[in-house]
Amino acid sequence: MTTPATRNVVRLQKQPSIRETVKKALRSAIISGEMQPGQVYSGPSLAEQFGVSATPIREAMLDLVREGLVVAMPNRGFQVTEVAEKDLIEVTQIRLLLEPPAVEIATPLIPAGALPELREQCDAILRHAEEGDLVSYLSADSDFHLALLQHAGNDRLTELVASLRSQTRLFGLSTLFRQGRLSASAREHHAMVDAIEQGDAALARDLVHAHIQHVLTDWSDPAAGEAASAS
Repeated sequence: MTTPATRNVVRLQKQPSIRETVKKALRSAIISGEMQPGQVYSGPSLAEQFGVSATPIREAMLDLVREGLVVAMPNRGFQVTEVAEKDLIEVTQIRLLLEPPAVEIATPLIPAGALPELREQCDAILRHAEEGDLVSYLSADSDFHLALLQHAGNDRLTELVASLRSQTRLFGLSTLFRQGRLSASAREHHAMVDAIEQGDAALARDLVHAHIQHVLTDWSDPAAGEAASAS
């Protein structure tokens, strides 16, 4: 029988740590291009920006070093890695092979009870897009897509896609926001949930495929004057 004390411990364990929260925000800032490749960021300045101590910043950055997103610079801080556009293309091609068919499999398995939460996530994505909060937009976008994939019942696939998403830099998002086009991309998530609610697995697959293709067109448009890269 679970004691009240044990139940409290379980609840606490489910809460994200400061380190995880900071790491998620830093990763999104790197992916969105708000933290620039080649730029060195010091632990104390990041700690002041996030309003936390230097310890969770350093721990989070070391995690991102292992992911290849930043490089530790002794006595200076951490440098965001510079990478090639070729990697963006390769990562996106892999995602196109994995995510659309996985969502097609997941569609008939998603219970009606899960739809309200998915729609709330869609609303959050759209709200961040309209506000131009690119870091929160990408974080919410990732949460939504990974939530869909989890219903396919393949944990390794979900983990792989999460890793691939973290490797993609999307510098075109700020241009889309300035042009008033990011909200249109955000609304595509509502269309996906509509297809899932209708039980149209093929349509859900096609919508996800088209959405991911934006990474190679609108989301990372070199013509917009913002280089696209991935690690």
